[in-house]
Amino acid sequence: VLLVATGLSVPNQVNFPGSEYAEGYESVSVDPEDFVGQNVLILGRGNSAFETAENILGVTNFIHMLSRSRVRLSWATHYVGDLRAINNGLLDTYQLKSLDGLLESDLTDLAILKDREGKFHVTLKFFLEENNNNQSADSITLPQDNSDNFAMRVAYDRVIRCLGWNFDFSIFNKSLRLNSGNPFETKYPLIRASYESRGSRGLFILGTASHSVDHRRSAGGFIHGFRYTVRAVHRLLEHRHHGVTWPSTELPITQLTSSIIRRVNEASGLYQMFSVLADVVLLKENATAFEYLEEFPMLMLPQLETLTGRKAKHGLFVINMEYGKNFSGPDKDVFFHDRSVGHTEDAWQSNFLHPVIYYYRQLPTEQEVRFRPAHWPLPRPVAIHHIVEDFLTDWTAPVGHILPLRRFLENCLDTDLRSFYAESCFLFTLTRQKLPPFCQQGYLRMQGLASTESLRRHGVESRLLRDYAAVGRHLEDSSQRPGNHRPVGVPLAPGPPVQSPDSNKEEL
Repeated sequence: VLLVATGLSVPNQVNFPGSEYAEGYESVSVDPEDFVGQNVLILGRGNSAFETAENILGVTNFIHMLSRSRVRLSWATHYVGDLRAINNGLLDTYQLKSLDGLLESDLTDLAILKDREGKFHVTLKFFLEENNNNQSADSITLPQDNSDNFAMRVAYDRVIRCLGWNFDFSIFNKSLRLNSGNPFETKYPLIRASYESRGSRGLFILGTASHSVDHRRSAGGFIHGFRYTVRAVHRLLEHRHHGVTWPSTELPITQLTSSIIRRVNEASGLYQMFSVLADVVLLKENATAFEYLEEFPMLMLPQLETLTGRKAKHGLFVINMEYGKNFSGPDKDVFFHDRSVGHTEDAWQSNFLHPVIYYYRQLPTEQEVRFRPAHWPLPRPVAIHHIVEDFLTDWTAPVGHILPLRRFLENCLDTDLRSFYAESCFLFTLTRQKLPPFCQQGYLRMQGLASTESLRRHGVESRLLRDYAAVGRHLEDSSQRPGNHRPVGVPLAPGPPVQSPDSNKEEL
């Protein structure tokens, strides 16, 4: 096994006439005093470009930023690799008339020329071709010579390259086939969703270099994300080489709802690596118990049994965190008026990060995963449930969060997941053919809460139990009154039904 965690260390360079005049982000001065009163051109539009601009914004004459794509704000794309607010001061100075500016153009269509005074001029590449590639700004026609309002007609004192970084493929022999020549794959190694090289078994890519698995979708390229993917790789290797099964917790089915609620409220791995790592619940025969696996790579579900040593013969749930399908994008208005969903019946329209539970009767196939619907992290399930988004990211509301989840699980499992008092279980044993799992696994095994006066009173006040003591007193008082005899065949005074599901409160 070879684990590679060398990051992205090779500066991304675009070759065009005059590219040698650009200073690299990796070597440019970080002292603002070196830029006082200068005209600066920055190539690129990511965090490194804006970070450089932010550092010198207060001392330069002006800053122009050139890139082939529009600016992507992280609060709109929900991708932490896009522009963060802490670095976007240049957007204010651009839009509030302070001379700085952003331009869009493909660098390969441009050229940079240097004049006798050491100033740099931007021109179009075809002007060089017309002048036999003479790269002197003093001897060729510049765009402003033909169009006197050319946006970049001013001379620049500095040109800074901030075009990102690539993986260093040179440290490996080409026979390892770490990339396939695709332009995207010159930045990242070609790996599977298990973080293993597609061309070399036993070679795993970790950390920032593994970001191709979730590029522009999640946080796998950053420390707060890849600390969880590294742990997942460790668990995969433990099983492959030592026969150690993926860690799991086996619990009775009655604890399924509470287990899911606990994880969606406490699990940082699900929250940071949304739509990449997911919890998997493997059901046991007859849905009497389940195994809970944490933070498994979602796209490897077809190989779950092989990779983990766990069996998924009786169905499974997948617990994932997701944003709304149409909420994220560089051109999206994420601050529109009714962006938040608050009603449980509209939970499927939730925009902000929220838990989504998928139910499958068997593991999806590789083909189903490969051809899943666009923008879906998984293939279509038998059933799906969205827990409505919450402003506090606290999914513990009994009626708004827990009750709809429990009903969804009950419908999938065709069973009753409620908890019951011993009196209710006793009544069910006399009146029902099939007992709820809680009664089967608790009451019939002499397990459960010991009956105390305070518990009994709480059950009565919550309308979960009948007040038999009150009924007894009523009958005793009635029997002592002359002429007040109950006819034969008349039932005792009826009490409220035992744990009747007539209301949300009674069903909790």
